[in-house]
Amino acid sequence: MTSGFVRHRRSKRAIATFSVFEADLLRSLAGQLVELLHNESAIAATERDPLEALLDFSGPTTEPDDPVLRRLFPNAYRGDDEAAGEFRRYTEGALRDGKARAAGTVIDVLEEAGLPPEPTDEGITIDVELEPETALVWMRSLTDLRLALGTRLEVEEGDEGYWYSLPDDDPRAQAHNIYEWLGFLQETLVAAVR
Repeated sequence: MTSGFVRHRRSKRAIATFSVFEADLLRSLAGQLVELLHNESAIAATERDPLEALLDFSGPTTEPDDPVLRRLFPNAYRGDDEAAGEFRRYTEGALRDGKARAAGTVIDVLEEAGLPPEPTDEGITIDVELEPETALVWMRSLTDLRLALGTRLEVEEGDEGYWYSLPDDDPRAQAHNIYEWLGFLQETLVAAVR
């Protein structure tokens, strides 16, 4: 298992070495997030005039049906559905695009670092070096990935006892281990860029 991110000795870059399994898992999680973000009509068409896209405020006005998307895009105004809908209409599309781009950056960095399309050799390691700007993008994406997984698992504050009581071979325990690993990566990345 990776030791997390550390600061490069002579630069402001954050570095980490992932096993091929860990890198492929991160790529898969980021890919699933991109797919979820693009799976609803809130995403603007990609082949549009930039000015037209900038002036398009035809986004969604209601909360998403998916609980993960509701967690990632909560209502801005509780108790005022009309104001919340208007805010969502003007902002959600751009927010989705930003989250999808951040997850895409995670995928791009892993693949540029040498993660093959279909990893087969467990002995391979992937060395990742993040410039400060890219590290911030990774932090945002790790947060989104952790929120998504925590929402799917229905993780709640103070429920650690439940998760630790599950047998190791329980798929929920394994998914929770990934959730904790994402938190570990977040913490080490934040520490590495301070």
